[in-house]
Amino acid sequence: MLRAFRDAFRIPDLRRKIVFTLLLLAVYRLGSTIPTPGVNTAALESATSGGLFGLISLISGGNLSQFSIFALGVLPYITASIVIQLMTTTVPALEKLSKEGEEGRKKINQFTRYAAVGLGAVQALFFSLFITSNPAYIAVGWDPGIFTTAVMVLTQVAGIAFTMWIGERITEVGVGNGISLIITAGIIANYPTEIANTAQLLNTEQTSILRILIFAAVILVTIAGIVYVYQGERRVPVTYARARGGTPTGGAARNMGGQATWLPIKVNQAGVIPVIFASAMLIIPNLIASATATRAPGVNAWIQSNLVFGQPFYLALEALLIFGFTYLYNSVQFDPKRISEQLREAGGFIPGVRPGVPTAEYLGSISGRLSLWGAVFLVVLTVFPQIVQRATGITTFQFSGTGLLIIVGVALETLKQLEAQLTVRRYDGFITKGRIRGRLNN
Repeated sequence: MLRAFRDAFRIPDLRRKIVFTLLLLAVYRLGSTIPTPGVNTAALESATSGGLFGLISLISGGNLSQFSIFALGVLPYITASIVIQLMTTTVPALEKLSKEGEEGRKKINQFTRYAAVGLGAVQALFFSLFITSNPAYIAVGWDPGIFTTAVMVLTQVAGIAFTMWIGERITEVGVGNGISLIITAGIIANYPTEIANTAQLLNTEQTSILRILIFAAVILVTIAGIVYVYQGERRVPVTYARARGGTPTGGAARNMGGQATWLPIKVNQAGVIPVIFASAMLIIPNLIASATATRAPGVNAWIQSNLVFGQPFYLALEALLIFGFTYLYNSVQFDPKRISEQLREAGGFIPGVRPGVPTAEYLGSISGRLSLWGAVFLVVLTVFPQIVQRATGITTFQFSGTGLLIIVGVALETLKQLEAQLTVRRYDGFITKGRIRGRLNN
């Protein structure tokens, strides 16, 4: 894998893409240090460093706990993308656009941007009301009124739009998926500080080196498990029937086509999206309770005692949401009926299974079983870090299975894209050399 990066820097085109991507990520990280006007970042960060806000802040690269100008970052865009993707299969107009090729995709992306800005404005309003409801979170010289709330909301909306622009530029001009790289860069940026804080525990004798070694070993085992499951797939054998046709000169018929291949179905088809979506849904009650603490103290007390990160009711509800979103997202991404029709049109079939409805039912049963194991994997990946942190007592390092899944997944996809581009360039060079040698021989 490291050879792919070394070879990529030797090619000027790929080197420019990598440098351009790193520069835009640096711009994003620079904006993450700029606080939103009117916010006391020190007080807010200390109050939201752990729990559910800590998890969402980890996904946003630490921007949420500091409430920087990129506090919401790409979270509204991710949520809007999921919603638009789900609507594509249910709304006829969007489904028609999705089948119009590049132009249809551009229009759907435009709708996604509008939805992300609108959703981000609503989320920014709730976060701003949460901050202005507590005078300790307001900076000196600012009044927790309508003007301060409006400034915070407008700042966040502008930050969301600029973050989407950075992500799209990385996708079009740089390497890989820009939105995923932004999330990954934000998560990795927190690790040096957290590692240093964990190392300081040895100086204060708050923990032993054995616990830290066990904690590090558990992280390595978790990464290995993520790689194993992320690359795990069920390969369904597919055979394409041989066709017989005449030769271009009108001679005898000959066999054409006819090949055996497979249809890969990944174990974790949804990736980390169900976890992010479930976390986004669970944070809404906390925001509403914090913004209406004085008006509905009873509701606020119940939410604060039950819908809190790590509580049994919260974990059970999060597990149910992850299961539901996993099946929902997989049903949108993997449509057995559509795939069976495509196989039949292409002359392909699954050995031992009749084309048409039986093929769709067969693929649906396989996808359902894999979705179950994928959902179990995501639930374990979400709950297991909380158990490990409680057992070891190490809370200075934000051990999140969600964050590790994002980092590992994005790293593997980026390496695959670099390998693909390197393979294309090597293939072109081979063809060019072959032509030159042919001309020299002639």
